[in-house]
Amino acid sequence: MPTVDRWLLPDGIDEVLPAEAARIEAARRQLLDLFSCWGYDLVITPHIEYLESLLTGAGHDLELQTFKMTDQLSGRMLGLRADITPQVARIDAHTLGAEGPSRLCYCGSVLHTLPRPLSTARSLIQLGAELYGDASSTSDIEVISLMLETLSSCQVEGVHLDIGHVGIYRGLVQAAGVGEATERALFDALQRKAVDEVNQLAAGIEQSSLAAMLCSLVELSGGVEVLDRAHALLDGAPESVMAALDDLAEIAQVLARRYPHIPLYFDLGELRGYHYHTGVVFAAFVPGVGQSVAQGGRYDDIGSDFGRARPATGFSTDLRCLVQRGSIGLAQKGSAIWAPHSNEAGLHDKIAVLRQQGERVIVALPGQSSIEAADYGCDRVLAFQVGSWSVTELNS
Repeated sequence: MPTVDRWLLPDGIDEVLPAEAARIEAARRQLLDLFSCWGYDLVITPHIEYLESLLTGAGHDLELQTFKMTDQLSGRMLGLRADITPQVARIDAHTLGAEGPSRLCYCGSVLHTLPRPLSTARSLIQLGAELYGDASSTSDIEVISLMLETLSSCQVEGVHLDIGHVGIYRGLVQAAGVGEATERALFDALQRKAVDEVNQLAAGIEQSSLAAMLCSLVELSGGVEVLDRAHALLDGAPESVMAALDDLAEIAQVLARRYPHIPLYFDLGELRGYHYHTGVVFAAFVPGVGQSVAQGGRYDDIGSDFGRARPATGFSTDLRCLVQRGSIGLAQKGSAIWAPHSNEAGLHDKIAVLRQQGERVIVALPGQSSIEAADYGCDRVLAFQVGSWSVTELNS
């Protein structure tokens, strides 16, 4: 039987060692506290569920990313969660059943069958927030603002924001009455900015005005001035398309006022999550990273399969990615107290008091001395002086 290296892990599955784990945990606590300050309540969802529940409303991409297995008790198919968002939608629609708007947040591990493009990781720590029960652009603005505050809290530098709206493309193709195959082909060509292909596909549309509007989506990208151009080029489009443009204009105005230092980029041909999202889509990018560091959008009616359709908008990010890209939770060296191995009176009580005060106290094991204190990150020692236990500087 061949020898197996039992310490090897599957590709894309990593251990998190103490220094990074401490930063991740510090970030998790800080960000969940931030979410709480905004009124978002924490929920904890299961790692594994029945497959049909886990994939509800999530589209084909998530199904491909989900590990599947058979439940030994029921014989039904189970899935390891690849995205927490559908689980939170179920909680809102079925378990909580709130009548008014509700705000929920989460942080937990997810597992992907394949890594995202330009990445190698398959095990992520997904952090996110969802707002249910309100269909207005006010909710989208709140969620985008919270995402930007999350990045700021993690001290992620150089953030710029990409914003689109899948309702524009959806409204145009529905009005044009294109078939499913043509819609898929147009979708693919728009994502690749393949101008000639878009023009060729649009040429088969009976209404020339709608065909021209679909073709214009390829070029409608850039700063906030794009929205003015869009109003001109899409004049006469269905009401839903113009309403989407109005929403984008409102979002742009508010975000520019709140976050004047963050560049805004609009792409009306951006159809990220087209089969999942229903309205505004957005993503945050930073220099040197080929994929978004946080992303989200509107996905109304996701709760319909759970018995209650609700407007919804939210965002998510990989907490580990934020920690690696930002400066949050950087540990200070030499921030612990070394205590001797001793049964002297009062030592245990003194250690307990220090720990209650938030100090990190490491107690020596038999055979260890203060000579080793620095090796464990200690900059102070607990010593018996003048009749009591007190903390002194190491080597003082």
